[in-house]
Amino acid sequence: MTKHYPFILVDGSSYLFRAYHALPKLVNSKGEATGAAIGVLNMLRKLGTDYRPQYMAVVFDAAGKTFRNAIFPEYKANRPPMPEDLREQITPLYETIRAMGLPLLVVPEVEADDVIGTLAVQAMAEHLDTLIATGDKDMAQLVNDRIALINTMTDTLLDRAGVIAKFGVPPELIVDYLSLMGDSVDNIPGVPKCGPKTAARWIDEFGSLDGVIENADKIKGKLGAGLRESISWLPRARTLVTLKLDLPLDLGPQDLAPIPPDLDRLRSWYERFESKRLLATLGDKSDLDQADDHPVAEPAVNNEYEIVYSKQALEAWLERLKSADLFAIDTETTSLDYMRATLVGLSFAVEPHQAAYVPVAHDYPGAPEQLDRDWVLERLRPLLEDPDRPKLGQNLKYDMSVLANHGIHLAGIVQDTMLESYVLASTATRHDMDSLARKYLGQETIHFEDIAGKGAKQLSFDQIPLEQAGPYAAEDADVTLRLHRELFPRLQAESSLLNLYQEIEMPLVPVLSRMERNGVGVDADLFAAQSTDMAARMQDLEQAAFDAAGRRFNLGSPKQIGEIFFQEQGLLVIAKTPKGAPSTSESVLQQLAEQGHELPRLILEYRGLAKLKSTYTDKLPQMVNPRTGRVHTSYHQAVATTGRLSSSDPNLQNIPIRSEDGRRIRRAFIAEPGYCMLAADYSQIELRIMAHLSGDERLLAAFDAGLDIHRATAAEVWGVPPQEVSGDQRRSAKAINFGLIYGMSAFGLARQLGIERQAAQEYVGLYFRRYPKVKEFMENIREQGRRDKYVDTLFGRRIYLTDIDHSNQGRRAGAERTAINAPMQGTAADIIKQAMIAVDRWIRDELPAVRMIMQVHDELVFEVAEATAETAGERIRKEMEAAAKLRVPLAVDLGIGRNWEEAH
Repeated sequence: MTKHYPFILVDGSSYLFRAYHALPKLVNSKGEATGAAIGVLNMLRKLGTDYRPQYMAVVFDAAGKTFRNAIFPEYKANRPPMPEDLREQITPLYETIRAMGLPLLVVPEVEADDVIGTLAVQAMAEHLDTLIATGDKDMAQLVNDRIALINTMTDTLLDRAGVIAKFGVPPELIVDYLSLMGDSVDNIPGVPKCGPKTAARWIDEFGSLDGVIENADKIKGKLGAGLRESISWLPRARTLVTLKLDLPLDLGPQDLAPIPPDLDRLRSWYERFESKRLLATLGDKSDLDQADDHPVAEPAVNNEYEIVYSKQALEAWLERLKSADLFAIDTETTSLDYMRATLVGLSFAVEPHQAAYVPVAHDYPGAPEQLDRDWVLERLRPLLEDPDRPKLGQNLKYDMSVLANHGIHLAGIVQDTMLESYVLASTATRHDMDSLARKYLGQETIHFEDIAGKGAKQLSFDQIPLEQAGPYAAEDADVTLRLHRELFPRLQAESSLLNLYQEIEMPLVPVLSRMERNGVGVDADLFAAQSTDMAARMQDLEQAAFDAAGRRFNLGSPKQIGEIFFQEQGLLVIAKTPKGAPSTSESVLQQLAEQGHELPRLILEYRGLAKLKSTYTDKLPQMVNPRTGRVHTSYHQAVATTGRLSSSDPNLQNIPIRSEDGRRIRRAFIAEPGYCMLAADYSQIELRIMAHLSGDERLLAAFDAGLDIHRATAAEVWGVPPQEVSGDQRRSAKAINFGLIYGMSAFGLARQLGIERQAAQEYVGLYFRRYPKVKEFMENIREQGRRDKYVDTLFGRRIYLTDIDHSNQGRRAGAERTAINAPMQGTAADIIKQAMIAVDRWIRDELPAVRMIMQVHDELVFEVAEATAETAGERIRKEMEAAAKLRVPLAVDLGIGRNWEEAH
């Protein structure tokens, strides 16, 4: 089976010259040369057809000299001028490639090889396998597990083993090999009389070019003499043959997606070339006796998708599933709400392009008879509930909850393509099936809107005719299986990522499903009272804002607010919108309020109340599930780049904890009678991780001694005993502690503390003098981010920094702040996930009256039987503090109460 390469780079210059010399010298009726261009275009079409890449670029050499000419003026000096009949084909070829929708790159002062090398290395960092179409042996230095070469003229693919077989040296020694041989085509001298076999033999014997140079005296005869005479030249030869892999390109791999062809322009160019075969690809058939180029056939994929209507057919598929080492499963339902969804059908796949859909509840006029849902589930139950039968899915947490609605407890969940993609590269793409199929398989899937329609007239799945629903559902299972076969080997090649996936992300799936289904109780009457109170306060704030403005206005209108602030009241413009208008964003309002202006403060307070009212006190009572009487959020593993969980419908992670209104909202989250709420919160976990990662002795000692870390920091920075630290000093130390782990600048610290920037800079300087290894860690992690384009958590999670080299200073600074914070925030996320897995295991093994019901950043919330609350709390503390071993102890604060606010 041909390996899928999502990224293809074409060495256009190499192919243009080779096509010119190898193919017939074709001309059109006007006498214009066309043969080389037609040869290149056929090669591009065949590559696209054979590999169907998601990203592709055709790269040509720019005219003029390159940086290599500055190193060696005679570089390529022996090349004759380009033949005129080749030169005249370049512009038509470029224009045709663009009309095909293929990105075309011509970068001045460097060679196509360097551009290709830079993009291939960037793609490797983004976990994109790259195929380079070239006939240039220099490119062999790029080959590794993710980069291969293809010579389309000989139809040979060169991977690592192929490089060794062809050249006698591995890819990492190709530069040494080429340096010894030289390159007559590029006019690079090598060791006299040293050919391919000699170069390979020397490298095999002495290990590298440096080894050959060090042992030059051991080589006898004219070859040895020639080598010794070349020693001073060889380092320059190595520089000339080494590809430059760090060009500051404006485009990256994911900016190089082909676009739909401009068919009118393409037809015009094909007609100019008078290529009947190229025109035939656009639908213009010809009965020519002689073909002037080679047709390219589109490969056909025969999907074997079955809709299962009979018991015999289901039994046959059941046997296939039982005998499979792994099978993909997907459910089709009536709703995206996992608590309300009922099963409409199931799909399975055991081999690529082979899948089945078992409909059980399609209900529309003329729907065919289907198998009984209960009977199907009972036949499948032993298989689905068997933990030793490995299952694969795309977002299996949802399928697990849907099946639980029908009394099936899905077990054996071992692979999830959504999480495979997320762990490989959280920022490379969205992790839904359509996006993954497009990125990794080069396939456009059937979209739900294609068969269900859009908007108010969209059908639920049980209303979709089976002739449309069947292929859609079967494709889901098939694509999931094929994605797994593409993604999982990439994880296996990275042991730290594989461990993260297998030990944290996958075991967390059933934990989150159980927590979601547990839900949380709310007091609807209390929410109603809070909404009434907030509405009255908002009315008072609105009137106060009208009084401060001197007129009535819409508090939600940026335009009206801007007119009042900057035209009527003459306030200072702090920032502008992208269109150049004065900004009234929240940060601007905050700064104006800090300057003492009343109206911005009133608007901020009004907006804060409005958001809390609409998001929580009004909405949450409407979200109570009628069957359970509880609110059920959805936790998302594959959203936040750092590995943190996110929450939606409702979002329970954004309720403010420090404001009185936020605390009041938390009072309406309540336990059932006979139960209480228990909140377990990691204490200063990110600072503890900073101490662990930096290894700073003073910071480690403070945590080991169990000191108040902010008071201890203040004592260190201001050089006073801890008991003499003032409240303002502790507050400043706390701002520094937390500000630094978020990459806060002295300017940001000054704003937060309300002090001069110089004073804030002095605080930071004092801090770093007392904690020098913290500063060293921050500098090192920034440098690692710039070098690797990603940083790691303690458990191997990678957070990619796409803007770390961005030309925009603001975006680059943001990426640097992420580089500092992400290892700590990501490690904290990994730790609490491990704690959740451990606590859930204890709950299931010992079956105490405990329910894990919420996760909010560094906090876990439980509903616990009152009689066992104290003992359960201590066991939860123990499990959470043992979730990771750092150089400093983890600490967990526990609280117990009738509601969430009391327990905090």
